[in-house]
Amino acid sequence: MAGGCIIALMVIVVILNIFAAATGLALCALAIWVVVDPYKMYPICAASGKNDIFAAAWIAIFTGFAYFCTAIFGVFAALRKKRSLMLTYLILMFIIYVFECASCITAVTNRDFLLGNSNQVKYQMLRYYTDNSVQGTQITSTWDKVMQDAQCCGTDTPLDWVQYNSTFMQNSGSTNLWPINCCVSNPGTGVADPSGCKLGLSSAMFNKGCFSYIQSTLNRYTWAISWYGFSVQMFMFFVLLIAIVYVILLD
Repeated sequence: MAGGCIIALMVIVVILNIFAAATGLALCALAIWVVVDPYKMYPICAASGKNDIFAAAWIAIFTGFAYFCTAIFGVFAALRKKRSLMLTYLILMFIIYVFECASCITAVTNRDFLLGNSNQVKYQMLRYYTDNSVQGTQITSTWDKVMQDAQCCGTDTPLDWVQYNSTFMQNSGSTNLWPINCCVSNPGTGVADPSGCKLGLSSAMFNKGCFSYIQSTLNRYTWAISWYGFSVQMFMFFVLLIAIVYVILLD
């Protein structure tokens, strides 16, 4: 009877670890996607001094791949039915589990700091857009991409550019009240109505702010690292419990 239970548990541990290896690879892939930063949000995070979401992504790359390797080892250890191998497996999984918890928590707290108040993002925009520094070049490139991709202007509204003092205003004077990327453009021909955009006509420029787009983008990054990470952790906790029972029953 005991032998039958051990064999059944061995099969369950093997199957669970195969799934654990797959979820580890998926976590690693999602974390790589965040690190690659397809929406180019890193400069906005870095300017605030809160780029923890990308640090969390690097941790998740390590933990995801480590879960994959350790789960494969867990399959081998379960099939060998050796307590020493299973104990090594459990210790490794626990260490990875702790690191992945840190990754999830870091990503969530970083999101709350950046997205709780648009003023932080607005300050960066006004301070660094068209600034000659390295950080200014990065922020300018990011905002140009955001305004064109999301068809938006400013953080909350286009009036951000005229209601507050900014580096852009100092550099452009009265020539342009807002960046050229706030203007509606035709593919291949450039700005559709330059004079209308300069005057601020609603038909010639984007009328919504960009903060909601930045929020949704960083939320995608956060989901990839934290919420998927938490779901992986819940599954791994279940795997560890079954593995512990298996170790206890081994001779």
